[in-house]
Amino acid sequence: MDILQDLKARGLLNQTTDEDGLKEQLANNQVTLYCGFDPTADSLHIGNLVAILILKRFQEAGHRPLALVGGGTGLIGDPSGRSSERQLNDEDTVRNYSEKIAGQLAKVLDFEKGGNAAVVRNNLDWLSDMTMIEFLRDVGKHFGVNYMLAKDSVESRIQHGISFTEFSYMILQSYDFLNLFRKENCTLQIGGSDQWGNITAGLELIRRSSEEGEEAKAFGLTVPLITKADGSKFGKTAGGAIWLDPEKTTPYEFYQFWINTDDRDVINFLHYFTFLSLEEIDELKKEVENQPEKRVAQRRLAEEVTTMVHDEAALKQAQKITEALFSGDLKGLTGDEIEQGFKDVPTHSLSEDEKGLIDLLVEAKISSSKRQAREDIQNGAIYINGERQQDLKYTVDAEDRIDGKFTIIRRGKKKYFLIRYE
Repeated sequence: MDILQDLKARGLLNQTTDEDGLKEQLANNQVTLYCGFDPTADSLHIGNLVAILILKRFQEAGHRPLALVGGGTGLIGDPSGRSSERQLNDEDTVRNYSEKIAGQLAKVLDFEKGGNAAVVRNNLDWLSDMTMIEFLRDVGKHFGVNYMLAKDSVESRIQHGISFTEFSYMILQSYDFLNLFRKENCTLQIGGSDQWGNITAGLELIRRSSEEGEEAKAFGLTVPLITKADGSKFGKTAGGAIWLDPEKTTPYEFYQFWINTDDRDVINFLHYFTFLSLEEIDELKKEVENQPEKRVAQRRLAEEVTTMVHDEAALKQAQKITEALFSGDLKGLTGDEIEQGFKDVPTHSLSEDEKGLIDLLVEAKISSSKRQAREDIQNGAIYINGERQQDLKYTVDAEDRIDGKFTIIRRGKKKYFLIRYE
């Protein structure tokens, strides 16, 4: 199965320009392809992951992936998929974002792979050198206003208003493609379905800028917008976006996002986000149909994606935290693992070396009053580091600290509270 067939089988092929021509190029040549990532935040998120993995799939098929960080276009703002103008970031902020994103890309793509090692480029390197006169004469002259107005990314914004800054984004992205076509022999641009207008505009610029009689063989390919069966936006949770940066979304939170995938979505996600064979995914589909309660497919999805984005050690740590929370045995966790697993639970800081349990329950707002605290203890509803405590005179002291930093108190089955020692 060739790369395009594999993408189709996985539901990852939305649109292509000249599919037959692209198929021929891929069969007979090592193709350099690129995808752009604008630094609008200090981390990529899992919405970007599909495109990164498309680059990786082409690399696995022997082609050369080029990840373009938009240090220049990130200063402008892409109007695609938005109803209002983006807030412009300053140069230092965009430079910092660009460096962090380049590091994240290097964790997924192979930058040392023989003849088709991945490379990162930053479009600020060429856009910052271009004068206004060059931009208007050498690039802008190839774009008719009517042609640009017809593109979805612009047309959808006309009623609400669009600045010349964002209106010009299409031209800048097109110039990126032309520059990479000339200097890197890059003949394929990929992107999400919302980038179709920008991609085809780049192809048109390559065609118009070619010497007379020169055949400019370049192509575009888009992947579909990832949606969830329940209609909610993919990659978003109550706590916000799922980031690739472990400081913003811990490996445990990342793992939990995937393991909580809906049965209706898990097989699609296995196709999109893993490199498992189609045959193995079919077997996992049978598991979902016959034994959904075992969540075998979800666990495999979580294992594959967590290892790929983070590493094997991060996966094992996430699994350890998950098992500890499931079993209630928390004493084997390290301080770092507690930070991850209890990142969002109510936290109370304590400066005393020891504290009576009843007083601590009230002070940390675990129980509403001393009377309620006594009832909770007597009824067996209070657990310290996973162990039930029914002694009304119990004192929480240094022996109850995990890693010397934390005590975890549970009230009932699922209400966790974190005591952090100052």
